Amino acid sequence: MRGILVLDDGSYFEGISIGTAGERMGEVVLNTGVVGYQEVMTDPANAGKILAFTYPLVGNYGVARKFSESRKCWLQAVIVKEESKMYSNWQAEDTFNNFLKKERLVGISEADTRTLAVKIRDSGEMLGIVSTAVPLDGKDAKIRGLLNRVKDHKKYLKRDFIRNISVQKITQIEDNPSGPKIVIIDLGILHSFLEQLRRLGCNLKLLPYNTDADRILGMNPDGLIISNGPEEDGAISGIAEVVKRLMGKIPLLGISLGHEIICLALGGRLKKLKVGHRGVNYPVKSPSSFKGDITVQNHSFIVDEDSIKGRDDIKITLRNVNDDSIEEMESVALKFISTQYYPVSPGFDEVNEVFKRFLKMVSQGS
Repeated sequence: MRGILVLDDGSYFEGISIGTAGERMGEVVLNTGVVGYQEVMTDPANAGKILAFTYPLVGNYGVARKFSESRKCWLQAVIVKEESKMYSNWQAEDTFNNFLKKERLVGISEADTRTLAVKIRDSGEMLGIVSTAVPLDGKDAKIRGLLNRVKDHKKYLKRDFIRNISVQKITQIEDNPSGPKIVIIDLGILHSFLEQLRRLGCNLKLLPYNTDADRILGMNPDGLIISNGPEEDGAISGIAEVVKRLMGKIPLLGISLGHEIICLALGGRLKKLKVGHRGVNYPVKSPSSFKGDITVQNHSFIVDEDSIKGRDDIKITLRNVNDDSIEEMESVALKFISTQYYPVSPGFDEVNEVFKRFLKMVSQGS
């Protein structure tokens, strides 16, 4: 079965249908990672997106339940150059295509992802529609119809994913009475982040996205994490107001979207990148050092630095080497650390230094 991706500007890319048949609309974004396709697809930050992998071969090491970062895929569709029909990995449990079908994801393979990547790089991220119902005759009419659907969808676009992604009630996930009591505003926290916090011996609770400040303070937590999650969501402004009330009262850690929410709570603004930072090789470094680190990132917005200039209570601790955008902020007075990048494990069950620094702040604040 043939498939097609039609972009908001009228350009289109053809291929072969994989996964589930159907039509899906969403913002088309790129991910440049060589590995980690299952982790990226199950990252709630990608909710509602059409995800195009720039690496040409996807599926060659299969899928396994342990590599999912949340309970399901939140994507609308995936675009790949080549779907591997075989896999080789001792941990694999199933094929990439079967994973798409189980998750009811629409996909296209044999697409010219190289040209698509150049299109997005030059024109910016834009809405698109994927369809697997493409007739051999009347293709032009089909494309016009799909483009009209995208234009109509754009007029009434509403982003409302967080309320479905977040836990519905306060949930204890790691009961360790002797460990630091950490509560997490769950906007799409990754399983791998929770695992790192478990290794540090934390007593962990997940909170619904709409938990108010008084209730959080009433739990008497040692620290609060505002998690990663989907950007431009309708719930974000309300969460920022809650965080504003908590700032300076308890230690805070913001991760990706959480970092952006801390910016908003400070009275700052966000700005959208032409092409988001989405991949596993983004270099960052301290303004006071020549030593750099390679980070995992998945976002389209950054802190507008002009909106927080003049504040002597905030220290910018890391910047993006490529575009000089803010990658990490810290405030002793306001008791927060926030990272635009993902504080992933360095490997071998190790814990990222950001979580250790946050717990140090927690211990100093208790």
